[in-house]
Amino acid sequence: MIDTGKRDIKSYVLRVGRLSKLQQRAVDTLSNDYCIPFQTEILKFEEVFGNNNPVVMEIGFGMGHATVEIADKNRNINYIAIEVHTPGVGKVLSEIEKRNLSNIRIIQYDAVQVIRKMIPLNFLQGVHIFFPDPWPKKKHHKRRLIQNDFVKELILLIKKGGYLYIATDWEDYARQILLVLDQLPKLNNPYNNFAKKPGWRPDTSFEKKGLAKNHTIRDIWYEVQ
Repeated sequence: MIDTGKRDIKSYVLRVGRLSKLQQRAVDTLSNDYCIPFQTEILKFEEVFGNNNPVVMEIGFGMGHATVEIADKNRNINYIAIEVHTPGVGKVLSEIEKRNLSNIRIIQYDAVQVIRKMIPLNFLQGVHIFFPDPWPKKKHHKRRLIQNDFVKELILLIKKGGYLYIATDWEDYARQILLVLDQLPKLNNPYNNFAKKPGWRPDTSFEKKGLAKNHTIRDIWYEVQ
């Protein structure tokens, strides 16, 4: 853990939402199999998934449409999906059952604490952060997740040759992210600016809302050297 001497960032604002009957049933019946409780010990992923496949972590999956689509099409990759919003957890659990997915595990907890306590160093193949809360008011920019201290901690978990992939529809946040990531010598941007959206990433609900407001979607891809 990096001690910055500053107030910790929280990776979320807890949004209380009502679960549908399907989501509630999924939470009640599937959590023991597919949700990992927060703990202060490093996970052994070969035991969690029962194999040694590469592991990709997603921070803040919302309702999880992109999460399950990506995992369904890449069953040779394991996915750790972090989210605090219970309806989203329920939705993903129901899709895991529906699609018979064995390569997703959910951690319902603050991502900042998860990366500090549960993920091995130099281990992840990649990290996905799709449409993090933009905190659009200038006085709230300090609450944005993608800041220097957080990313320094995060990239310690990504193996050499792995990647950090972020997407946002807020232009000023996108440019701030580029500035933050460009300052870190362990990261390389093969695009030198914004990346092209890869064909394997489906649209998310936040993305569709951004497009409806005529926002431009910006994809940001860096690789760990």
